[in-house]
Formats: sequence, C-alpha cells, structure tokens
Amino acid sequence: MKIAAIIPVKTFSLAKTRLDLSSHQKEEICKIMLEEILHTLSISPQIDKTIIVTKESKAIELAKKYNAIIISDNEEKSVNNAVALADKYLLENKFDASIVFPQDIPFIKTQDIDFMLNYKIPPNFAIVVPSRRFDGTNALVRMPIDLMTTHYDEDSYKIHMKTAKEVTRNVALIFVKRIMLDVDNMEDLKFLLEQNEKPEISKKIKGVLDLK
Repeated sequence: MKIAAIIPVKTFSLAKTRLDLSSHQKEEICKIMLEEILHTLSISPQIDKTIIVTKESKAIELAKKYNAIIISDNEEKSVNNAVALADKYLLENKFDASIVFPQDIPFIKTQDIDFMLNYKIPPNFAIVVPSRRFDGTNALVRMPIDLMTTHYDEDSYKIHMKTAKEVTRNVALIFVKRIMLDVDNMEDLKFLLEQNEKPEISKKIKGVLDLK
C-alpha cells in the first residue's frame, strides 16, 4: 500500500501570529519545526512520499533537501484547498492512503506513525488524532485518498470525526501525545519545551528564544 504524508505549509512570515515573538523568531521556529517533521517522515518506513503544499521559499528548500514533492499554493484559499491540491496529485499517481499533518508538530517520531497505522481497517478507513486542546486535527488518515473532504480551521477535530462517520464505519480516534503537541501560542510553545521529547530540537528552539 502506498501512503503519502501531506503538509500544507503557510508562509512563515504569516504563520503563528499568536506567538509573542519577533518576525525573525517566528520564521526560525517555523523552519526548525518543519525540518524536524520532514526528517521524521523521510525515515519512516510507513511513508512512501511526503507532499508539501506551499509558496514559502524556505519550506521549498527544506522539501528539496528531504526529497518531498512540492505543490505550489498561492494561499489565497484555505488549508482545505491546499489538501485538495495534494489529493489530486496522489490520486493521479495511484496512492492508496494519505496522512495530513500540520507544520508545527516537531516532536513526532516514527513510532508514533507506526502506532497510528496499526489501527487501520481496510478497505475504507479514517483515523483522527486531535490537537492537545481538542479543537484541531493534528493527523488525519484517509483511505482511499478521496474518502472525505477536509474541514480545517472549523473546529476541525469534531467535524472530521462526524464527516468520517458519514462515509465509513471504520473510524478511529487515536490519542498520540507527541502528535497532539502543536504550537499556536506562547502557552503551547512553553508546554512543548517542558515535555522535552526531543532535547536537540528543544535546544534549537530555546536558542531562537534566547533561553538557556
């Protein structure tokens, strides 16, 4: 089975507006987080290809470094539109399933992906991993690719669960701590650093924040 990861990436300078940091700090943290996710996906035996949907030049550079597919996105439309662009590519290239990840879950590990996919129930299935606050979706698995449309930026976790149950009985809600750790505001960032799941990444972020 061919599985792809999809990461919609917002322009770094426009992302993380709720972080009380300078533009340079926010951009550097976005870059650190995205690179770590790309690295993890690149070494996961479960992921055959990673798709980046973006117009951010630094994200494109990172995507090339990790041999990811780059799909241009003008960001005038929603995250859902970005996912739809990736879906089109994956369907045309005969992929069987996809996992949509956000750009801000740097503590994800390959064993988290293994754990999540152990729950799959072919032929039609959906898996949802919510955010720590249960207001967003930090991983969405769909098999087949076009099983359901996505509903990001709309209290997406609940809507994704509801939408999935309308099209298949095979729906799993899974809690994976490291995937649930995203960064929307300073409280999230502080909580992430307190977990210290990846000390080397925490050290890089603290370096940007000028923390010791």
